[in-house]
Amino acid sequence: MTINQISIFIENKPEALAKLTDVLASNNVNLRALSLADSSDFGIARIIVDDASVVEKVLTASDFIVKASPVLAVEIPDQSGSLNHILQILSKAGRNIEYMYGFTGKKTNQAYMIIRTTDIAATEKVLSENFIRMIDQKEIAEV
Repeated sequence: MTINQISIFIENKPEALAKLTDVLASNNVNLRALSLADSSDFGIARIIVDDASVVEKVLTASDFIVKASPVLAVEIPDQSGSLNHILQILSKAGRNIEYMYGFTGKKTNQAYMIIRTTDIAATEKVLSENFIRMIDQKEIAEV
C-alpha cells in the first residue's frame, strides 16, 4: 500500500522555492507534506499531494525536473514511543530507511510518517505483519 511522492529538483537560490509554490498555488494544489533537502547548488523538494499524476504533469509543463516514486505513509499513534516502536520493528527485520518525514492529518488528528526504504515491498510486508497501519493514495485527501 504505497503512495506517490513527487521529487522536484530546484536550484539553491532565493526565488526557487517560491517559484515552485507559486506554480502549485496557481493550480490549486494543496500540499499534504513537504520535505526539503539541499546542497550548495541544488535542492530536492519532496511533496505529497492528493493527485500526484496531475501535479507531476503541471510541474513538468512549468519546466521543473520531477520524479514520482512510491513511498509508504505509516500512521503513528499520538503517544510516546510510537515511532520508536515502528523503527525497532523495521530494524529487527533488517529494513533500511533512506529517509522519512512527517505530517499530521487535518481531519483525523493522526500523525503520519512518509518512509522511503531500499525495498518498499519487503518493508510493507513487515509493517503489515506487525499490524502497523498504512494509508494509500486514495486516503491522502481524507486524512
